[in-house]
Amino acid sequence: MSERLQGFPADPPTGPLAGMKVIELAHIMAGPVCGLMLADMGADVTKVEKAKGGDDSRRFLPPDIEGESAAFMMMNRNKRGIAVDLKSEAGREVLLRLLKDADCVIENYRRDTMQKLGLGYETLRELNPGLIYCEISGFGRTGPYADRGGFDLIAQGMSGLMAITGEGSGRPPVKVGAPVSDITAGILAAMGCASAYAHKLKTGEGQRVDTSLFEAAITQTYWQSAIAFATGESPGPMGSAHPLNAPYQAFQTKDGWVNLGAANQTNWERALGVLGANELQQDQRFESNQARMTHRLELEEVLNGYFRQRTTAEWIEALEAAGVPAGPVLSIREMHQDPQALAREMVVETKHPVAGNVKSIGAPVKFHGSPGGVKRSAPLFGQHTCEVLEQAGFSHEEIASFISDGAVIASDRL
Repeated sequence: MSERLQGFPADPPTGPLAGMKVIELAHIMAGPVCGLMLADMGADVTKVEKAKGGDDSRRFLPPDIEGESAAFMMMNRNKRGIAVDLKSEAGREVLLRLLKDADCVIENYRRDTMQKLGLGYETLRELNPGLIYCEISGFGRTGPYADRGGFDLIAQGMSGLMAITGEGSGRPPVKVGAPVSDITAGILAAMGCASAYAHKLKTGEGQRVDTSLFEAAITQTYWQSAIAFATGESPGPMGSAHPLNAPYQAFQTKDGWVNLGAANQTNWERALGVLGANELQQDQRFESNQARMTHRLELEEVLNGYFRQRTTAEWIEALEAAGVPAGPVLSIREMHQDPQALAREMVVETKHPVAGNVKSIGAPVKFHGSPGGVKRSAPLFGQHTCEVLEQAGFSHEEIASFISDGAVIASDRL
């Protein structure tokens, strides 16, 4: 099929990982985040979906765009997609052929699932000694919880994150609004894969890369863990406030909210000048960061009285002019329209064969010497099956036989 029909970018892959071949055997979020991060950096990522229905996020509906899941398209842009029945002998033959010269495979199944399919690490290492085998699980591949399944909500609760998120003590536990353990696990896995690829380029050796949602969520607790290690006590939720600096939180204005980052003495004194509250410099409750943290709730009440007198935009203009870090609390839609987000290409658009022009979140790391970026839309189910198999050396007759037997699925919507 033509590159236009297959949804390929017209230009060859670019980015610091151009030339890296990645097979993604992952579904829903953490694994696909890893794949999209690598793809954004130029890797050739082929997403292998199960033959019966594909990635479960294809059924995360609503919302949809022309029948295509918005959630799936967000997580899988920049990848090619094939559909394979890994429980069939022919399906495993297809995957083994793809893995024979791959640099990396990403999987987020339960422990031993890949081994039961005859695709465990030891088997694949014999096939391809240079293969990087990336495993993302709920709790890691070792330890007493290695056999447990994992979800973002469970990881947030067990990591301590839900104990430090929310408005204050005595309130129900609250998770972070975004699935931070899923997303962070994917980012950590991508970092691990890129690091292992650097090692491979120097030595020719592949290796296992193992991370989890649990560990990813734990890494979000650096400040609170430091406090607990030092004091022997577990910090609790503080709303938008910071556990170590004040004032560093959201304050209510005349028409909304403003975040104030007066996290050191200089910015504190500058903020007082903007607020017209220089008399607070002589208030012993607020004379140092330690004092302000001790009297944080009193400080919040006093400062809210000042902030309610003007609008968010007025305060931001005045604070920025004085060199005090500040910003509005934006909705997601407002963030999408923010000029800085647009200037940094954090909202991008690709052409999908069915959904048309689809917006997505852009690549968060910019490489000025070897730029990557988002260049193609998420694949239709089985969109690139024929092409990927052709590139792997299968004949047209073999591919037709695989399709006929149900070992692979090729999209009929192109």
